[in-house]
Amino acid sequence: MLLKYFYDPKLAHASYLVWCQKTKEAVVVDPGRDIDQYLETAKREGVKLTAVAETHIHADYVSGARELADRVGAKLYVSDEGPAEWKYEYAGQYESQLLKDGDTFLIGNIRFEVMHTPGHTPESISFLLTDQGGGATEPMGIFTGDFVFVGSIGRPDLLEEAAGIKGSAEAGAHQLFHSAERFKQLPDYLQLWPAHGAGSACGKGLGAIPSSTVGYEKRFNPALQYDDETAFVQYILSDQPEAPKYFAVMKRVNKEG
Repeated sequence: MLLKYFYDPKLAHASYLVWCQKTKEAVVVDPGRDIDQYLETAKREGVKLTAVAETHIHADYVSGARELADRVGAKLYVSDEGPAEWKYEYAGQYESQLLKDGDTFLIGNIRFEVMHTPGHTPESISFLLTDQGGGATEPMGIFTGDFVFVGSIGRPDLLEEAAGIKGSAEAGAHQLFHSAERFKQLPDYLQLWPAHGAGSACGKGLGAIPSSTVGYEKRFNPALQYDDETAFVQYILSDQPEAPKYFAVMKRVNKEG
């Protein structure tokens, strides 16, 4: 297995191209709008981009998921969690697999296991990755999307602040607490690959380091130091940066395709 990291500094957005060295199949996790960067890398490495996996419906940039499905027939692996209004409306137009907590799928010999991690958004999922081609039977890392960042955690107030969904901030904060508690049960050795870095408005105080480990975040991430739900909710809803007004538009674009 090989993994290549892509970063857009203007959006503080991270995406990943992962491929199986045995079968030459590749998947993009949380692709950005510029899909040529993934296709050019896949061509250079001699692999075929066959799939796209998204952790949630993004609000801060236009996703390249639909264009990859259009351009190269990439299969979509997207969340089927959350209420009806937070479903991928365009997924049925393409080959796709709608994912629930505990579901798994393979890209060559690389196994992805779905973990529902709501709070930032209701449909948010994370992907535990196991390199079965290398003989592993346990995961080596986790793609957390906008759930856990380096030094921070995804803010739960964007749906209320940017999209005007009343009451969603506090409800999301409580969901986020329980997702964080579940995250703390993961093995410390897991590598952590988030979808954003420093400068993103999707959380407060994100670190500039591109990756981390579950153990490091459990020990040093301020948002993961709370065992009391009320105290966590108060912390996570306070001192958040102003939500960009365009987030509501981007959310709709990425939901409808």
